[in-house]
Amino acid sequence: MRCFLGLCLPDPILDQLDRLQDEIPVGRRVPSENLHITLSFLDDQPDELLEALHQALCQFRAPQLRLELRGLRVMGGKSPRVLCAEVTPDASLSQLQSCLRSLVQVSGIALPRARFRPHVTLARFAPRLQPGQQQRIEKALLQYGGFTSPVFAVPEITLFGSTLLPDGARYEVLAQYPLGAEPS
Repeated sequence: MRCFLGLCLPDPILDQLDRLQDEIPVGRRVPSENLHITLSFLDDQPDELLEALHQALCQFRAPQLRLELRGLRVMGGKSPRVLCAEVTPDASLSQLQSCLRSLVQVSGIALPRARFRPHVTLARFAPRLQPGQQQRIEKALLQYGGFTSPVFAVPEITLFGSTLLPDGARYEVLAQYPLGAEPS
């Protein structure tokens, strides 16, 4: 099963991002129900490894997070692939991601080396931008780059299943693991 660990966003933040997406006329909008912060993409994994990870996550303890979104950026280098809301740098989030990465690997799931860049993907772009689209992206970044959300609590880690469909991915919550206790 194709999976990832992530953080769900509270409804007021989803509403704010939904309004922001309405204002930005670029790319293919990510549906509100798919907005999240990815902690670790697990790719396709057999059930026995996901069960081992589930058992480990049931025992995992970490403090609840308080996060904020601030600013927009594109990712993908010279040919942008996505438009994102950035997560304000947060030491607790980085520490949580690092601990989860270790837990995933101890559970037998191999992960590629990747830099953690916490964000919420708002829109996706085709591999080749249409004429004028780069200018619309730049204009959106100038106009809405100062976007800021209120600080919000994140009470749990979510294990998502991901099914790829022609019109985009569909995510399903497989399990949730509460935050709020100190690490053991």
